[in-house]
Amino acid sequence: MFFFDCDKTLYDYDFRKRLPALSRLTGVSQYRLAKQWWVGGHEAAANIGEYPTSDDYLAVFAEVTGYPLSLEEWREARAAAMTPVPGVLATLARAATLGTVSLLSNNPIPFRDSFAQLAPEAAALLGENDLVSAVLGAEKPEPRVYTRALSRYGVAPGRTMLIDDSAANCAGAEAVGMHAFQLTKDASGAFDVAGLDAAVDAFVAATP
Repeated sequence: MFFFDCDKTLYDYDFRKRLPALSRLTGVSQYRLAKQWWVGGHEAAANIGEYPTSDDYLAVFAEVTGYPLSLEEWREARAAAMTPVPGVLATLARAATLGTVSLLSNNPIPFRDSFAQLAPEAAALLGENDLVSAVLGAEKPEPRVYTRALSRYGVAPGRTMLIDDSAANCAGAEAVGMHAFQLTKDASGAFDVAGLDAAVDAFVAATP
């Protein structure tokens, strides 16, 4: 089984594009949005499921910032920060022919509810296997994220592989017995897809 991260893995992600887009949509300054929502801990709370529905998330956002953000507006700002990584999406497609594939991403419920619109290329391959931290009640690299994900699929950790850009997240997966590959970029910004493909092949060859 293969677990793929989303941001900076399947899709490149740039918060520096998301915040200005959100500011344009809401009329709230970037400074205020960053301070009140992100620094204020609300996005972190959403990522661990404290706002269990998109409506809950948006209601708190309105209370905190004073703007009644719609899910469509949230999605538009989020999409502005995302760019598909074709090589990694191709690896996802290949992995889907070798075993089961699933998302495993630190994100809130509005992300999961919008995944088909935000990431249609990945959603077409993953289907309903769209796990986010808000559903699991904790963020990577906490051990319970991985153990809860494994329990969802009834799979042993040694038969799973995490693909993630974060060294800490990969270490967390390995600590519970999973295999992991940290996806990195070179100086030109190109992702190490060749290294990823080699790691996938090695994992498959070593897994009975």
